[in-house]
Amino acid sequence: MKYQNELVDLIEHDPLIMETLSVVRSLNLNDCWIGAGFIRNKVWDILHDQKTTDFNDIDVVFFDDTTISVHLENEIEQQLTAISPKMKWSVKNQARMYIRNNHLKYNDTENAISYWPETATAVAARLSKDDKVEVLAPYGLNDLFNLIIRPTPNTSLIVFQERMSEKQWKKQWGNLKLIDAFV
Repeated sequence: MKYQNELVDLIEHDPLIMETLSVVRSLNLNDCWIGAGFIRNKVWDILHDQKTTDFNDIDVVFFDDTTISVHLENEIEQQLTAISPKMKWSVKNQARMYIRNNHLKYNDTENAISYWPETATAVAARLSKDDKVEVLAPYGLNDLFNLIIRPTPNTSLIVFQERMSEKQWKKQWGNLKLIDAFV
């Protein structure tokens, strides 16, 4: 995948991201990744030559179709907070999210994040057992590295436009290019 080596290199040279990936890996969750803004914003910051943007939370996603209770997610958030109390964790079992999002049942985490609103957001990373950074990007990394915000084919244009209005990303990252159709 184009830009995969660049993303892996960027992650490997960021102590905070590497520590965060290691903490999440220590919980041994099935098909578990860190994604969305935690990865996306780091890339955008570097491409805009600006300091690291404060993040709202760290999106931890995993897939366990044997237990789809919110209670499990809350327990995992508490475990992560006990390990890294300075971080704000958001843990979601993607095996449950299809219900909340009114989609067909997801097969795994990759299938689930293919429903995230933007191609540049539908990116995740994890640390393998042998300490290698792995990348999950169902739409590739071209949009992320070319500063393109575009809806995924699974996102309605209305939802996409509402998010663009709410997030106001162009104020933070002025070189972003908005494309309101998946091509």
